[in-house]
Amino acid sequence: MASGMEIDEEHETKGSMWVLDQKLDQPMDEEAGRLRNMYREKKFSSILLLRLAFQSLGVVYGDLGTSPLYVFYNTFPKKIDDPEDVIGALSLIIYSLTLIPLLKYVFIVCRANDNGQGGTFALYSLLCRHAKVKTIPNQHRTDEELTTYSRSTFNENSFAEKTKKWLEAQDLRKNALLLLVLAGTCMVIGDGILTPAISVLSASGGIKVNNPKMENGMVVLVAVVILVGLFSMQHYGTDKVGWLFAPIVLLWFLLIGGIGIFNIWKYDSSVLRAFSPVHIYRYFRRQKRDGWSSLGGIMLSITESIYWPTFIIATLAAVVASQATISASFSLIKQAVALGCFPRVKVVHTSKNFLGQVYIPDMNWILMILCIAVTVGFKNQIQIGNAYGTAVVIVMLTTTLLMMLIMLLVWHCHWILALIFTILSLVVEGTYFSAVLLKVDQGGWVPLVIAGAFLGIMVVWHYGTVKRYEFEMHSKVSMAWVLGLGPSLGLVRVPGIGLVYTELASGVPRIFSHFITNLPAIHSAVVFVCVKYLPVYTVPEDERFLVKRIGPKSFHMFRCVARYGYKDLHRKDDDFEKKLFDNLFLFVRLESMMEGCSDSDEYSLYGQQTQQSRDFLLKDNLNTSTSVADLTISSVDSIVPVKSPLNATPTVSSGPESSQTEVDELEFLNSCREAGVVHILGNTIVRARRDSRFYKKIAIDYVYAFLRKICRENSAIFNVPHESLLNVGQIFYV
Repeated sequence: MASGMEIDEEHETKGSMWVLDQKLDQPMDEEAGRLRNMYREKKFSSILLLRLAFQSLGVVYGDLGTSPLYVFYNTFPKKIDDPEDVIGALSLIIYSLTLIPLLKYVFIVCRANDNGQGGTFALYSLLCRHAKVKTIPNQHRTDEELTTYSRSTFNENSFAEKTKKWLEAQDLRKNALLLLVLAGTCMVIGDGILTPAISVLSASGGIKVNNPKMENGMVVLVAVVILVGLFSMQHYGTDKVGWLFAPIVLLWFLLIGGIGIFNIWKYDSSVLRAFSPVHIYRYFRRQKRDGWSSLGGIMLSITESIYWPTFIIATLAAVVASQATISASFSLIKQAVALGCFPRVKVVHTSKNFLGQVYIPDMNWILMILCIAVTVGFKNQIQIGNAYGTAVVIVMLTTTLLMMLIMLLVWHCHWILALIFTILSLVVEGTYFSAVLLKVDQGGWVPLVIAGAFLGIMVVWHYGTVKRYEFEMHSKVSMAWVLGLGPSLGLVRVPGIGLVYTELASGVPRIFSHFITNLPAIHSAVVFVCVKYLPVYTVPEDERFLVKRIGPKSFHMFRCVARYGYKDLHRKDDDFEKKLFDNLFLFVRLESMMEGCSDSDEYSLYGQQTQQSRDFLLKDNLNTSTSVADLTISSVDSIVPVKSPLNATPTVSSGPESSQTEVDELEFLNSCREAGVVHILGNTIVRARRDSRFYKKIAIDYVYAFLRKICRENSAIFNVPHESLLNVGQIFYV
């Protein structure tokens, strides 16, 4: 993978042809700068915060709160020889909850959020903004002008700067970081499969308390029915499900808390001795190796006359606990799709108010099938518990390693503090990890297999995506070739607008030359549309579109870059196309205003560039015999901000010629739009070379090709009607 530095050096050696491309197809720095500060963060009211806090009971704390259903069962799978062992195990649970969820996550990890968004991909996005570690080099300095693109600078001699340069120096290190993120993500997805299995199966097992002779198969059947109902409810969305589940979890907490207080008061208050860490030492001294291996069961805590009410509430609480990990899986997969690490799948936005609440139908049913397979296959929560403990501890280790980089690059902590945090976390989590390793053959292999399968899919998809982007970058058409065709592009210009979709934010894609080489006509107006995702959680609507002109006006060629964050979604209507044309027409009007701009303070920064480019822009009848040298000298900076005239009050003295030019071009574009809009999509097929190694052929020719075949087409994502779609195919070999 070529780094940004290597690309810059390559450009510097291209001579006058590259200079020509830059003159005629300049970056969008000015327009991006003009869009700055148009967006303001929403301030949440106290009532809304209380509402979200109440919902979090069902979506977040349900997983942690239902641990009593299975933690002791997995800690003592055989029998309890000494009541003191229960005190020791409970002491371990108390201090495990204190050290990991409370001290590490609540006070430290939760602060490392991307504008409120959490998870491994959110941490990775933070790192991508503070260091050039993104493996797809499609970022541009204009992206840093976004209001949601928060980042900080380093002192050149600081340890953070040295760490940043070390990460950026080699592609191997960037790929290793991404692999770490993907591994953690896959383990969370595995957690989304195991949590419903162990929670629901443990709760269903409560039936045997009142009916000891009941066969285990009946318990499994009840669990499967509950799981099917749980996954069938997901399409209602986290918002509605959260409101439904939050009262259940609140009731569950009150129930187990009340029962615990009553039992301590009436039967045995000596259980309070568990708050003393001395009992942890005594527990290990008595149990020795068995005590050590029971740590795998203790890890599960992190994630009696009133039998039937307790059983019903416990079962409902188990369902709620499952919801937390299922929602997390949907969110992570959405982020992976946006960052080019997962095949395109249908994503449904289930809330109008909150970006993070999504539902992915395909993944929902896949998770359900895998969850049922685990439940039926193991039939008891002991082996599922071993698998669950493995997944949880690996996610924690991944978070620790990412947090070390966050503390250095984002928070600018002293390296000693970052080292202390990392060592302390690794000591605690490494201890648990060594315990779960002893149970790999007793069910702990399950999350490794599940995560390995998802990791393989993500790695292969990302590799193919990167290679496709590199192919587009290195094979793009020079502006000199396009200008040599003349205003008609050497073809018949038929009425209509052609939207050419490309992954390139600059330059003319190869599919365009492939198109005009094989077809005798092209539309009267052409817009190159680039839809790219940035390492930010959202791009405000006012800052989403960047529009500019390519070449002289007589060519009627434009570029539109639509920028999205990993939480943003495309709407399933004509909203995207409408906004694209609104911004295009606004660009034409403002471009005309800029040409007649006087001594306005708002446009003073662009006065010199506008003056230099005015003469060239007004030459609609460009002679195709104009020499390359003449074009190189001319300045064709036609970039202006796409900003609403209602928000801008420039002093503009537009002459009649400028106004007439604006009206004529707007009428021309409107007539083209009325004639019809055609969406031209490139269908690039990736193939492995004949001399490639066998594993590369399997990955590209079979796995990647299969994933491309079953994933959603771009036309479905952009809601392009089939009658307006034109696919342009091309093959390249890697």
